[in-house]
Amino acid sequence: MAPLLDGKVVLITGTGGGMGRVAAQTFAREGAKVVGADIHTDANEETAELVRGVGGEMTSIAPIDLTDPEQARRLVEDAAGAYGGLDVVYNNAASLRFGPLPDFSVEDWHTTITGELDIPFFVSEFAWPHLVRRGGGVIINVASMAGMIAGANPPMVGHTAANAGVIGMTRQLALEGAPHGIRAVAISPGPVLTPASDRDLGDNQAARDAITSKTLLKRFARPEEIVELAAFLASDRASYITGANYAVDGGASAW
Repeated sequence: MAPLLDGKVVLITGTGGGMGRVAAQTFAREGAKVVGADIHTDANEETAELVRGVGGEMTSIAPIDLTDPEQARRLVEDAAGAYGGLDVVYNNAASLRFGPLPDFSVEDWHTTITGELDIPFFVSEFAWPHLVRRGGGVIINVASMAGMIAGANPPMVGHTAANAGVIGMTRQLALEGAPHGIRAVAISPGPVLTPASDRDLGDNQAARDAITSKTLLKRFARPEEIVELAAFLASDRASYITGANYAVDGGASAW
C-alpha cells in the first residue's frame, strides 16, 4: 500500500519538539514533504535533521513568532515556495497560560487567546488562497478536550475558551472550504506527555494523577497516539471527513 501522504506538501507549525516534532517525523514517514516552523531555531533544525536522517524531506523555517500576523503571512509564503504549493496545513503550535478565573489576569487571557486561537486563524487565513489554487487541501487544527469539557487540574479558563473557539472555527472553515475542495478537521487531545510536560511535572506524582484521573485509561497519551490520527485525516483516505472534531482523550469527555 502506498504511503498515506505520498508527495503531499504539509506545513506543520510548532515542530521544535513534542507533538510537532513527532508530527514532522510521522508525516515525512508517510511520504509528505514537510515544512516545519518554530520559534526556536536550534530545536527546529534538530527536528529537520531527525527527519532527513531517516530519508524524509523537511524544510525548517525558524525563528517564527506566529502571534505576529506578518510573520505568519511570511511563513506561509515561504512554505508554499519550498516545494511549489501547499496541500495540508497542520496547526499544531500554541502557547497558553493556566489559572483560575479570580487570579487570571487580562494579560494571561490575551496571551492565551492569542497563543491558541489567533495562531491557527492567521496561518489558515494566509494559507487559504494556496489551498484554493491547489484545487483543495486539508486544514487540521489541534484543539483540546478543554474546548469540550471544563478542567479542574490545572484550572484553565483561557484554555477552555480558546479551544472552544478553535473547534467552532474549524466547522466554519469546513463550510467555507467545501466549495473549494478544502476539508477542515479538529483534533482534541487529552493530556499528552511531551518532553515539556514531563519536565514541568517532574516527580510530582500527585499532579500527574490529578491530570489523568479524568481519563478512563488513567494515563497520558503518547504524542504518536494523536499524530497517527492526524496523518490519516490529512490523507485522501479521509476524503469524506470534514467539519468534525475528534476527541483523542483517553475517554475523558465520555463521563
